[in-house]
Amino acid sequence: MNNSPFVLQPASVRSVMVRVLAALLPGVAAYVHFFGASILIQLGLASATALGTEALVLFLRRKPVWLFVSDGSALVTAWLIALTFPPIGPWWLIVVGTAFAIVIVKHLYGGLGQNPFNPAMAAFCLMIVAYPLLMSQWPAGAADFATQMRLIFGNRELDGLTMATPLDALRTALHGNARTTVEAVTGSGPVFGYLGGKGWEWIALGYLAGGLWLLQQRLITWHLPTAFLAGLGLCAGLAHLANPGLYASPLFHLFSGGTLLGAFFIVTDPVSGATTPRGKLIFGAAIGLLTWVIRTFGAYPDGIAFAVMLMNIGVPLIDMYTQPPVFGHKIRNKGKGGHP
Repeated sequence: MNNSPFVLQPASVRSVMVRVLAALLPGVAAYVHFFGASILIQLGLASATALGTEALVLFLRRKPVWLFVSDGSALVTAWLIALTFPPIGPWWLIVVGTAFAIVIVKHLYGGLGQNPFNPAMAAFCLMIVAYPLLMSQWPAGAADFATQMRLIFGNRELDGLTMATPLDALRTALHGNARTTVEAVTGSGPVFGYLGGKGWEWIALGYLAGGLWLLQQRLITWHLPTAFLAGLGLCAGLAHLANPGLYASPLFHLFSGGTLLGAFFIVTDPVSGATTPRGKLIFGAAIGLLTWVIRTFGAYPDGIAFAVMLMNIGVPLIDMYTQPPVFGHKIRNKGKGGHP
C-alpha cells in the first residue's frame, strides 16, 4: 500500500505539446474528409517553417537548439496557423505567416513563455490585413489532390473552386439586402449546413472532442473555454431573440468559423492569457463578446484573432486586479486612507 505524501512530477513541455497535437487530430481528420488533403500540405509547410526558423533564431541567440526545437511548442503554433489559414492559399502565405509568428512574436520577446501575444493569432491578423483577398479564398469542396497542389504551388486559377466562409457569406448577404433574413440566407446557400457551415460543423465537433480530452487530461481548465463560449453564445442569443431576422443564432456562431478551435486551443494559451481563475473568466468572456461584435459589425468574417490580440493587451491589468490574496495575509483596503 502506498503512503502519503504523494508528489506529482510536473509534465514536461514536450509531453504537453504532443498531447495538444494529438487533440487536434480529430479536427484535422474531418478537415481532410470534407475539404481534401491540401490541409496536410499546409501543415507540413507550417511545421517545416516553424522548426527551421526556430532553430535558426536559437542558433543566432546562442541557445541550445535541440533542447528548445524538440519541445514541440513551435509545432503547436505551426498547426494552429495552418488550421486558421485557407488550405488552398499559396505556399508563401503560410510560410511568411509562420516565420513572423516564430521570429517576431515569439523570439523577439525572449522565446517560449515570454511572448505577450498569441503567435498564431498575430500571424493571422498580419496576413489578413496585408492580404485580405488571399486569406478569403476558401475551398468550395474537396477538389482532387492534383488541383489542390497546383493552387498551392502553381497556377492560381480559382474559378469555381472557392467560396466565402459561412460567416462571410451571411454577413455579405445581410448587408447587401435589407430585406434578406438570416433564415432565408442560411436555408438556401450551398455553404450552410444544419447548424453552421457545411462540413465545418463536423470539423468543429472534432475540435470539441479534442478539447474535452485536454480537459480530461487536465492540460487546460474549464474557465477559459466555458467563459469564451458563454460570452459569445450569450451575446448571439440576446441579439437573436431581439431580431432573429438580422442576427444569427448562438448555435450558428458556435459551429461556424474557428469558434471551437479557438475555445480549446487558442484562448487557452497559458503564456499570453490570463492566469488567475477569476481573470480567466473575464478574459474568456471578453474575447467572446469582442468576437461577436467583430463578426456582426466588423469588416472581417471571423473576429477571434483580433479579439484575442486585443485582450492579450489587457492581461497584465486583469491579472493585477484578480490576483487572490496570499495564504495567511489579509486584503488591505485600497480606498482613501488605505494602503495598497
